[in-house]
Amino acid sequence: MRPADSARNGNFRQKGRMSTPRAKPKYYLTTPLYYTNGLPHIGHTYSTIVADVIRRYKRMRGFDVFMTTGADEHGVNVERSAQKAGKSPQEFSTEISVQWKRLWDELGIPGDEFIRTTDEKHHRTVQWLFKRCRDNGYIVKGHYTGQYCVHDNAYVVDAGPGDPCPDCGRPTETVTEENYFFKLSEFQQKLLDFYAANPEFIQPESRRNEVLSFVNGGLKNLSITRTTIRWGIPVPGEAPHVFYVWFDALIGYLSAVGGPNFDQRGLWPADLHLVGKEIIRFHAVYWPAFLMAADLPLPRQIWAHGWLLFDSEKMSKSRGNVVRPRPIVGALGIEPLRFYLLREIVFGQDGSFSYDALVTRYNSDLANGLGNLASRTLTMIERYFGGEIPKPAPEQGGETDAPGTAEFANEALTKIMHLYDRLNFSQALESIWEIVGMIDKYISVEKPWALAEKPEDRARLASVLYTSAEGLRIVTALAHPVLPQATQKIWSQLGQTEPLSGVQLDLLSWGQLRPGTKTGKPEGIFPRVDKSETIARIEAMEQEQNKTPMPPTAAAASTPAGPGVAAAPAVATAAKIGIEDFAKVEMRVGQVKTAERVAGADRLLQLQVDIGDEVRQIVAGLALVYKPEDLVGRKVVVVTNLQPRKLRGVESNGMIVAASLPDGAPVLAGFLEDVPVGAKLK
Repeated sequence: MRPADSARNGNFRQKGRMSTPRAKPKYYLTTPLYYTNGLPHIGHTYSTIVADVIRRYKRMRGFDVFMTTGADEHGVNVERSAQKAGKSPQEFSTEISVQWKRLWDELGIPGDEFIRTTDEKHHRTVQWLFKRCRDNGYIVKGHYTGQYCVHDNAYVVDAGPGDPCPDCGRPTETVTEENYFFKLSEFQQKLLDFYAANPEFIQPESRRNEVLSFVNGGLKNLSITRTTIRWGIPVPGEAPHVFYVWFDALIGYLSAVGGPNFDQRGLWPADLHLVGKEIIRFHAVYWPAFLMAADLPLPRQIWAHGWLLFDSEKMSKSRGNVVRPRPIVGALGIEPLRFYLLREIVFGQDGSFSYDALVTRYNSDLANGLGNLASRTLTMIERYFGGEIPKPAPEQGGETDAPGTAEFANEALTKIMHLYDRLNFSQALESIWEIVGMIDKYISVEKPWALAEKPEDRARLASVLYTSAEGLRIVTALAHPVLPQATQKIWSQLGQTEPLSGVQLDLLSWGQLRPGTKTGKPEGIFPRVDKSETIARIEAMEQEQNKTPMPPTAAAASTPAGPGVAAAPAVATAAKIGIEDFAKVEMRVGQVKTAERVAGADRLLQLQVDIGDEVRQIVAGLALVYKPEDLVGRKVVVVTNLQPRKLRGVESNGMIVAASLPDGAPVLAGFLEDVPVGAKLK
């Protein structure tokens, strides 16, 4: 994975700027700037752990690495949450940001910079970049009347008053205000040309295709200021305008490394932005367009990871299945969590998280795998050779006791580094554990405890234990980015005095373990745990943590199932309606004939539904729960006398009826008996 070099960034470079010369090649990566209307869960932790793994790996490849994480503290959500908490927005966001930073420090993933969008240096950078864009003719003043999604901090096109947001399904709010607009429409072809010249700019391929579809569909000018909220960075000389959240938050990546004086730090452009898939559009469309407009260098690459599902369900505060990292760390430590997330989940795809799988992976790969290999190898070296690395006896031809081991290990080194480079952590760890398994099998076959009983097998015993220790050394170095604490302990027990973090992987090869090296006292690294007891302990700590009052957040009063889906009524204190009002709603049995995804919308499906006397086109927010092919032939309840409306430019003539779970996920209404298509519901 070679990042796009400067020549491939087109003409969008800061003119007349030269970066400060560096002794090592720089590598600058970022996590998202997390939104401060709540506390971190396992999904946020996953993003930050991945960034920390990359940072450690790149340093072991000789890079001067700088990692930024931080907090996005502005916007109407934070303003409302602060109001509910009885605090000023500044007090509220500071309190939350401090807790985020404290947790990252506690987990050993602090980053090199924790940028807050309330930092003064960030304010200066946003105002500076706005001026550059305006001076270059890409910002104009205008008026906007339309729908706004408070949850996603996004304007919603082709929506009417109260219509649900096509992305999250929550009700939109109607806003009318004077705004500054960014001329995003002028960047459609420039962005497409840039994507074509830099095919690895957006990863993985599925997200790249999503962005290409969105941009090919046409870009509209983007509102970048608000006048109806106060909690934001002011536009100089343009009160009451404050910057809209995405023009504000995205620029934090640049603020963290010098802002207007980025050339003095020599870290910009970013080599890698790590983001969740739900915010890929903002990072891969808006952000490069802002930088192009300001004539500044573009980031090299953007990687979007998937969602973490808890026991196969999307995590949700309303459902009560949000997983917090502290209880897991309290029961097992941070390293098993790091290993599980990187080994179990293919980076870039959705992945399931369960306590059962976590403990199973811990016992099989860490306790019975690496931990057992380290313990038995070092214990036998201490017992049979007085705690000194033995000298292997050369066989005929100069080979040690394990012909082919050196070649296998050196080939594995090249393969594993390539997998790390591609951010394919799961396969990288799988390949490392293949070495663990190979050495374990080698020990079981050679039986050094039996060799130790025969003086004539002393030389062979030395070769077996040297081979085992050298294999352990290679494994320890390769696994260090993922398991920094445990591998450093094993490294030290192997008698290595150089800090493992300073080892250069490109110089690592078989045979560098020096015979005669004094080993440390063997100590258990990953003791085996009882699965049931450990899970019970985690759940007990989770429940205890949940008793601590959470900061109030500005959640929507209700969460509909999604656009094109009528939610079943929840228990509420709404006013009663008469039977004559209900009689106005016409519902029929429909059968889905075709279903396909709506381009550029994660949650929307375009359906052709037979309702008896005609086939209707309906756009429904079902894509996160139902696959298109699973809906074809299914009978559904359709509200047929609604006014047509457009969602993402696609006309919808009706609404599918579904129940709404606490987190807003839809469950389609159906029938136990066979009901003819077109039958009316009463």
